[in-house]
Amino acid sequence: MHIRKDIPAVSLSEAQRTVDHWIRTVGVRYFSPLTNMAVLAEETGEVARIMARRYGDQSFKAGENDNLADELADLLWVTIAIANQCDIDLTEAFTANLRKKTERDAQRHVNNPKLQSEDK
Repeated sequence: MHIRKDIPAVSLSEAQRTVDHWIRTVGVRYFSPLTNMAVLAEETGEVARIMARRYGDQSFKAGENDNLADELADLLWVTIAIANQCDIDLTEAFTANLRKKTERDAQRHVNNPKLQSEDK
């Protein structure tokens, strides 16, 4: 993964504040939560389309967007917007989720024979 050295890393808290500020100034106001859920589904579909064409059996159509990074950033943006609307601190949520996965899956993946082979 390439991380630009001239751009400082952004924490989840900073990202939430940045998205909130942008939405309230440039974007005027938040879309309704239901609209943001629809946008999340739309952006997920755009990521799926690129993945299907890059790694699946489909090919890109002429002029079709192949910018996976931009589409993932769109997904992150709307996820952050929804978290802001629902008063969710993503740092706390991510930390709790990581703890849950670590405890639940402590042995699950290392004991999964499907994950033992690198040739898949």
